[in-house]
Amino acid sequence: MENMKNMKRSDVPEKPKTPQQLWYNHEKKGVLKIHPDATTKDIKDSLGKQWTQLSDKKRLKWINKSLEQQKLYEEAMREFIQQHPELNMSRDDINKSTLTKAERQLKDKFDGRPTKPPPNGYSMFCAELMSTMKDVPSTERMVICSQQWKLLKQNEKDSYQKRCEQKKKEYEIEMNRFLCSISEEDQQRVLGEDKMLGFNKKGTTSNSKKNSKTKAGSEKPKRPISAMFIFAEEKRPKLHQEKPELSESELTRTLARMWNELSAKKKEKYKRLEASLKADSEKKVQEERSRLPESPKNAQEIWQLSVIGDYLARFRDDRTKAQKAMEAAWNTMEKKEKIMWIKKAAEDQKRYERELSEMRSPATVITSGKKMKFEGEPKKPPSNGYQKFSQELLSGGELNHLPMKERMGEIGGRWQRLPQREKDRYKKMAEEKQKQYKVQLEHWLKSLSSQERAAYTEYNSNVT
Repeated sequence: MENMKNMKRSDVPEKPKTPQQLWYNHEKKGVLKIHPDATTKDIKDSLGKQWTQLSDKKRLKWINKSLEQQKLYEEAMREFIQQHPELNMSRDDINKSTLTKAERQLKDKFDGRPTKPPPNGYSMFCAELMSTMKDVPSTERMVICSQQWKLLKQNEKDSYQKRCEQKKKEYEIEMNRFLCSISEEDQQRVLGEDKMLGFNKKGTTSNSKKNSKTKAGSEKPKRPISAMFIFAEEKRPKLHQEKPELSESELTRTLARMWNELSAKKKEKYKRLEASLKADSEKKVQEERSRLPESPKNAQEIWQLSVIGDYLARFRDDRTKAQKAMEAAWNTMEKKEKIMWIKKAAEDQKRYERELSEMRSPATVITSGKKMKFEGEPKKPPSNGYQKFSQELLSGGELNHLPMKERMGEIGGRWQRLPQREKDRYKKMAEEKQKQYKVQLEHWLKSLSSQERAAYTEYNSNVT
């Protein structure tokens, strides 16, 4: 790092600014426009605590700008580190976030991060009861919760536990969907922040490691397709043709700069494509996640779930003490007392295996005489305006009363009678769908292993 300080300032990529710094610099220009003689102290006094009073929506604008700067900085620094191995720097030296914890939480919330539910029925009961005890001193709240919980009948306690389990299932589905919409680095950050590193992104838990090698548990969430990625994939071939001397990293940096300099109006086109692709992806993810079976529990876990509320009430919500007491109670329990819970665990394991086998599907679906469909492969859209027009008419069912030969003849006749501007409209729609397909296909191919990609390439070369 000392060597880096001795280098020319112009050689070292400029560090990204925090959201507050970007906002301050923007507002500072406004103040200087009205008061050109204003000193730094005058500006600070004028702006005061305005940043903390900004609405979430306005603050989010500067958070996004800061993150864009950070991406460009990281890319530039990677190139810089390659050019200067003597600095002995690693990725850890450049990956420091520009966001505070509160700003990161705000960004995650707007990106769809779900709120973590209470861990058990007793905690849910306490959370609901505490919302009505705002005037009660905090030291007394847990005592009241514990007393009130003890007064509940067992079926009422079970009801809270059942609701809590349902909330956990919903949370897993929502969290899986959220994790699939963010980058791998952010996935690890989110899992680490929530102390959820034992939480499997597919909904399986650490006690089901033997099942994690199955198809359901091994699939890796795909990197989300961003507007910037779509823009880069579209412009990369042309830029590479114009500047063949550029390396891959230099190409990426140039494309990132081009995107940054693009007007908001021109960015809209790519943002619409991103929204469309994201909606399709989220729909598929939601369908897949909703089908995942709940992972099996062992006998001790099932027993603990039925009694945890009582133990937490006894130990004033001290989870560590409650856990130790439950473990001690289970270890001293006679085998005949455990039989019921062992049977329940066996039933739960069977249920899990049955549901898992039902939801599994083969990697490919082969229909005699038809093209093989690889799992996850995006569907090829119509390649021209006429095909798009035909697809629309056939899927609408308007011509279902006609035999196929007459149906195609009718479509051909209607196409001939169509005004040129309408034909051009269908042509434009088909071209737009082809662009989306190319991005989706590229994205899907990158998600495959080298063996899968080779199999796909070989199959398609044989077909064509």
